[in-house]
This record gives sequence, structure tokens and C-alpha cells, in this order.
Amino acid sequence: MRLKDRIAVVTGAASGIGLATAKRFAAEGAKVVAVDLNTDGITLLAKEIDGDAITCDVTDEAGVEAMFESVVGRHGSVDIAFNNAGISPPEDDSILTTGIEAWERVQRVNLTSVYLCCKHVIPHMRRQGRGSIINTASFVAVLGAATSQISYTASKGGVLAMSRELGVQFAREGIRVNALCPGPVNTPLLRELFAKDPERAQRRLVHVPMGRFAEPEEIAAAVAFLASDDASFITASTFLVDGGISGAYVTPL
Repeated sequence: MRLKDRIAVVTGAASGIGLATAKRFAAEGAKVVAVDLNTDGITLLAKEIDGDAITCDVTDEAGVEAMFESVVGRHGSVDIAFNNAGISPPEDDSILTTGIEAWERVQRVNLTSVYLCCKHVIPHMRRQGRGSIINTASFVAVLGAATSQISYTASKGGVLAMSRELGVQFAREGIRVNALCPGPVNTPLLRELFAKDPERAQRRLVHVPMGRFAEPEEIAAAVAFLASDDASFITASTFLVDGGISGAYVTPL
């Protein structure tokens, strides 16, 4: 119950890492506000965990601002913001084939939404004198890949750099900002990618020292740690939860 009585906002809460984290936050005692465009998904989740659900397009500044105002108006604070919404569409591929429309869409959802969420939650946290922000980046923010998703990779690099800067800027105001960098995670998005292209999938899996993908619950455990006072001296960090992939030169047979 490390998060007892804390108010936690989770974007991208209807599936994958966001869903697992919302459940973990609730299990640790937090009041969770689940945010997503999938109204049915977050409504069911809110009922399951006795939380709230807010349908919001996190690429829309007015909507994001109103969402955080609503949370504070109802609950009095925002103690934790897990800015996790993201996409990885198939049209985002090599730089040689990715069109500008795909590039801009991925940047809006993966990077601009994090900028907007940070911009509009930090003033509330400054008034409180405390807060933990966890932004979902990726292991691809610290590694290169020949099987590129160019806009996704660039967007996650941006999330990492922005989180580091915000963590430094607001450290003395009691606000911690960290970039979560998961390795490949067993989510519907990844399963779909691997089912479509087994060869491309194997090129990825062979580089994971643990020989498997993470489960969403494993990533959620890391987020809960960063959100809690157990991580009170951790800010502006590149928090890798990647099964060793970023540390590997040669993986085990």
C-alpha cells in the first residue's frame, strides 16, 4: 500500500502497460483516474478498481488541461501522472518509406501528448509541493535498430530528453520526473507485429538476454516503484526495464 490515498492519473489506461499499471496503482492504495479514448475500456476498468474514467484525446491541449482540472476539482490533487499513451502504426517504418503524415501522427501521440500532460500537471504539483511524473519512453531511445520505426524511435528519444530536463528543472520543488524505458513487452500491439512478420520478430527476440518479452505487470511494478516514496531520490533518470537488452553485446545461447 505504498500509494495509499494518492491520486494517480494514467493515460493509455485501456490496454497494455497502462491497464496493468492502473490495476497495480489501485492495488497499492491509489485512487486511479484512467484516461483513454477507449471509453468502454476505461469505464470497465474504473468499475473494477473503484476509480474514475475520463475520455480524453491527449493530443488536444484544451482537453488535457480540462482533464487535469477535473481531477483536481474532484479529488483535490494529482500526486502521480503516468503519461503512457502511445502508438506504433505499421506505416511508421524505415525513414525511406515513412510518409510525413505517419511521422507527424506518431509524434503527436507519443511526444506532444507527453509535453501537454507535463505542461498541465506540473502547475498543480507545484502548488502541492510534491508529485511524481513517469513518462513512457522506450529502450529504443538508447539503442539503434536496423528494423526501424523511425518516428516511434525519434518520439521516444524526445520523451527521454524532455523527462530528464523536467526532472532537473523541478527537482527542488518536490516534483520527480523519470523516463520509463521498457524493453519489448507482451502486449496486443507487439503480438500483432510479431504474428505478421515472424522473421522480423526473431531478429528482435534474439537480442533479449532473458530470451523472452516482459509482461505488462512487470513494467507496472517498475512504474509503481517510481511513483512511490521508495524512489524518493530518483529523478531525471533513464529507468530501463528491458531484460538486459541495452546491456548486451552477445546474448546467451
